[in-house]
Amino acid sequence: MNDLADQFFRRGWCAFPNDPVLAEWVEAVRDVALATLDDPGLRADWLRCGDTWFAGVNALPNDGSGAIPEAGVPPLAGQAVDFAREVLGFTGLPWDRAQVSICFPGYPQSWEGESEAAFRFRRDRDAAHVDGLRRHEPGRRRKLGETHAFILGVPVTWAQPDAAPFTIYEGSHELMRQTFRARFFGIVPERWGEEDITEAYVAARRDAFARCPRVPVHAEPGAAYLAHRLSLHGVAPWGTSAETAPRAIVYFRPEIAETFAPEMWLERP
Repeated sequence: MNDLADQFFRRGWCAFPNDPVLAEWVEAVRDVALATLDDPGLRADWLRCGDTWFAGVNALPNDGSGAIPEAGVPPLAGQAVDFAREVLGFTGLPWDRAQVSICFPGYPQSWEGESEAAFRFRRDRDAAHVDGLRRHEPGRRRKLGETHAFILGVPVTWAQPDAAPFTIYEGSHELMRQTFRARFFGIVPERWGEEDITEAYVAARRDAFARCPRVPVHAEPGAAYLAHRLSLHGVAPWGTSAETAPRAIVYFRPEIAETFAPEMWLERP
């Protein structure tokens, strides 16, 4: 795993090839993941962008092992899980209820509640963001709200490479780390979540757009990818592919600790 570790720490992400152990989990979970789209409550909460994206945050009913026992889904396992535990050192973390991200041809479309500027940013910049930063009114200001360990992407359907793939700005994790270090300097970690970090974050994001290569990430069911928690990432628009079936990806973002852990979030590799 040395090559993968080098890629992850240097680029801010790495990909894992088809893994029979993970493929077994994907085969078992696929119908459960796709069925979340049929839940009226979840559709009301998460179907957006002109019905071209089901965000599905925490929609998968998995337990802390990644299993859904009543549906015959086993615990989440495989090379990517081993890497997170053995190389990144995140042992014993319970899995969060996963996001089920389902995109359709034509993504993105404008939708009620999204400003014209926000739509342009989604269309032209993949709505790129760092996870865990929450928006607060007034003015949609941003504060640190969640401290994820990493982002694990697990495709559950086959899709063309240009079917709204996950995108990442390589090396942006270290740029963001430097920015947040400077912004929180002299402030006790317990108060980081109270700080408005909008200006520093937006400036760092603009810098990342200029300096960091944008890389679309494509994987087939049975494969996976890990992204650094501080990486700038998003979802590309659906391309010119003739593919008409939706593409579905399950994302896990386990919390570093049960309690708010900003120092670990910022300083761990």
